[in-house]
Amino acid sequence: MIDKDEFKDKWKFEIKNLNYKELIELHFILRDEIKKKWNRVLPFNEEITDRWEKAKYLGFGEGSSIYDSSIVIGDVKVGKNTWIGPFTILDGNGGKLEIGDNCSISAGVQVYTHDSVNWAVSGGKESYETGDVSIGNNCYIGPYAIVSKGVKIGNEVIIGAHSLVNKDIPSGKKAYGIPIQIK
Repeated sequence: MIDKDEFKDKWKFEIKNLNYKELIELHFILRDEIKKKWNRVLPFNEEITDRWEKAKYLGFGEGSSIYDSSIVIGDVKVGKNTWIGPFTILDGNGGKLEIGDNCSISAGVQVYTHDSVNWAVSGGKESYETGDVSIGNNCYIGPYAIVSKGVKIGNEVIIGAHSLVNKDIPSGKKAYGIPIQIK
């Protein structure tokens, strides 16, 4: 693991002297290495960041990872071996947001512990509505699903892509749709 202070001290000087040509060369080198190793091409920020280091920095469980493009706000806890995909939003600003072990939170998923609907339509006179969110162990949340405030998702749950999760889902269920239908 990289020592943060050593890294900052080293790169303070290096970054000041880094020019555009060198950045482009670094990008080409990293892009080629990632393509050869994993057969994928990523945005530059994902080439130069470490998903597991970010997860560790955020206090997530051992073996979990989260993409650099993901936004994490407020009180968010994530268990072990959980994958948080790119372009996700984990917003624990209105309450606790807990995600269990061995989960896959797909690209573009948004999880909220508050909403500002009543605040907005009242011209700011009403308060935000809030509620804790929990996602159990061994869950799969499909791409671009939205999980609303106050929702509890049990263990071994599958949520379909583009779903709006606005109610609790018991363990072992599949759910999909707008709004969610539990099967």
